[in-house]
Amino acid sequence: MRTFFARMADLDPRLDPYSRSVMQAVAAVSPAVVNLEVSGRRPTSGGDRRRRQAPGDGAGSGFIFTPDGFILTNSHVVRGARRVVATLGDGSQHEAEVIGDDPDTDLAVVRIHADDLTAAPLGDSSGVHVGQLVVAIGNPHGFQHTVTAGVVSALGRTLRSQAGRQIEDVIQTDAPLNPGNSSAPLVSLLGEVIGVNTAMILPAQGICFATSINTAKHVTVHLIRDGRIRRSVIGIGAQNVPLSRRLARRHQLTGDSGVMVESVESGGAAQRAGLQRGDVILVLDGRPVGGIDELHKLLDHEMVGADTSVVVIRRARKLELPIVPRERQEAA
Repeated sequence: MRTFFARMADLDPRLDPYSRSVMQAVAAVSPAVVNLEVSGRRPTSGGDRRRRQAPGDGAGSGFIFTPDGFILTNSHVVRGARRVVATLGDGSQHEAEVIGDDPDTDLAVVRIHADDLTAAPLGDSSGVHVGQLVVAIGNPHGFQHTVTAGVVSALGRTLRSQAGRQIEDVIQTDAPLNPGNSSAPLVSLLGEVIGVNTAMILPAQGICFATSINTAKHVTVHLIRDGRIRRSVIGIGAQNVPLSRRLARRHQLTGDSGVMVESVESGGAAQRAGLQRGDVILVLDGRPVGGIDELHKLLDHEMVGADTSVVVIRRARKLELPIVPRERQEAA
């Protein structure tokens, strides 16, 4: 059955071209948008500045991205949930299973067992431009197909996730996000999803963020296959530090900052490699490390168990040490 938006866009000659474009985009994606009711949330805790999550109920949006029932949503919506119920655009309700979630990108995949569902068309966020018109389509608190519109304000932003890591390649938009509208798809006027709405800055007006759909595509593949994203660690506590000009000239360093080791985990990769408190990490696996966020970015799934090296400055001496990062274990 064609939606109200599609019928109006075709039949009402009084509509201006912009309104027609918005309505056609909504018509393409809105049948895939769902409401997620979460109950029995278990408290979660963990390091890396992860917030402790209180038990309780909640709600958010999501959207179907495969015809066999896989739904993309935010990690903070479903993480720790004992029960998730998805309400589709036609009013039907389905028990949903959490397939996997990744707090580091605030993305999660849940699944309902149904066939021949309408899936949202996924676009290519690398082709998005600043100033481009976009639409957010949510299903907050059961208010189906809540639509807001705006423009892309900036591209390539970074956003700190609840897990403490930075989410890369974030889209900034002024399309308003209402409470409960988290995980709503951000849609181009071509009717393609280009981002997953994840956060808004309060009390600022018109500053909202969406994880790019290209990032989401990469994450969902791993979540469906493994239930999680594998990442590596070397077992240190650290902080960003500037490098003195004298030190940079002496060792012909190209960067002006590094990562100073504050603590070394017993039995961890760093201890086995011989890293010490006070060492300043400059390079990992042949790639420069200018700060903690860059170090996190390098410690991906490909580094788990890999024989590599780390370059450090120790008391004005430059050292290269062999190191084998370990897989990061998720906190319970």
